[in-house]
Amino acid sequence: MKVEGRNAVRELLKTDRDIDKILVQNGLRDAESKKLIDIIREYKIKIQFADTFVLDKESQSKKHQGFIAFVSEYSYVDVEDIIETVQKKGKDGFIVLLNEVLDPHNLGSIIRVCECAGVDGIIITKNRSASVNDLVMRISEGALNHVKIARVVNINHTIEKLKEAGYWVMAVELGGDNIYESDLTGNLALVIGGEDSGVKRLTKEKCEKILTIPMKGKVNSLNASVACGVAVFEALRQRN
Repeated sequence: MKVEGRNAVRELLKTDRDIDKILVQNGLRDAESKKLIDIIREYKIKIQFADTFVLDKESQSKKHQGFIAFVSEYSYVDVEDIIETVQKKGKDGFIVLLNEVLDPHNLGSIIRVCECAGVDGIIITKNRSASVNDLVMRISEGALNHVKIARVVNINHTIEKLKEAGYWVMAVELGGDNIYESDLTGNLALVIGGEDSGVKRLTKEKCEKILTIPMKGKVNSLNASVACGVAVFEALRQRN
């Protein structure tokens, strides 16, 4: 798996993930790049300097900014790991479940939004869902390194598990209660629907409440990552 770009590589260094090597473009002279190279050396990580065309060939995004890190494949956690981590901290949990979000750009953006909002973990499905890859890592701008992600077979079974653990599970979807007039404190799990069909019917039936983001325009739906951003930051506002 490759991590590309200065910010993403810098955030990667703050984690305990195994880094095989970092490919660095020859001739970088700007202060930010020099500082990052010094940090990499402090961590005693192997640096391989190469010409620009080598990095261009290795890069998928073509926006590597002179840095490409080679790391082991992403390791998902179990849902129980997320719940237990929250319990050990002695605080209310905040989890986001994604119901068939297929676009890796949306997944990367959602991860970035959730990390910024202090979400404890994200749950995706093994089937009909974007998975963590190089593109998702790049779009998340390194946030992926700081958020626990679990991958499950059945989201509806997972919702029942969260309920048993004391979470209120709410879907962000049309036709529900105004999100700004709803209580989003306590142990909370928000379900975000996919790009085309939103939250699936059976999944909505499992949720204890439907939350709707009021809109004034003629288009009555938001991109999945935008809807997630609105919802998690409203929850953050209330929880603070």
